[in-house]
Amino acid sequence: MKITENIDDNICKLSLDGKLDAYHSIELEKCINKVIGDGCSNLLLNFQRVDYISSSGLRVVLSSLKQLKKSGGKIILSNLHPYAMEVFEISGFKQIFEIYESEEEALKSFEV
Repeated sequence: MKITENIDDNICKLSLDGKLDAYHSIELEKCINKVIGDGCSNLLLNFQRVDYISSSGLRVVLSSLKQLKKSGGKIILSNLHPYAMEVFEISGFKQIFEIYESEEEALKSFEV
């Protein structure tokens, strides 16, 4: 998995590319913990190039949301591949996360 990080206006954007399986979930968790540790309180995860997500990937995203909520931050998701969206729907995570079709829409939601 390749993770591209971009920080703009106190919003940390992580663009994910590859499969979010058990092995790569550890990599994502380390990256998210690093940006949170660096003071990022608003996180956008762009799933445009993720065509597979496992339960361990869901766990990392959920635990990161809980961690950020404690400090008043939030995680927003964008560009979910149809398979990934189905996983979020089946798991009930679609009701937990703010999910947008595009990164632009997601970025606007931070402004509210």
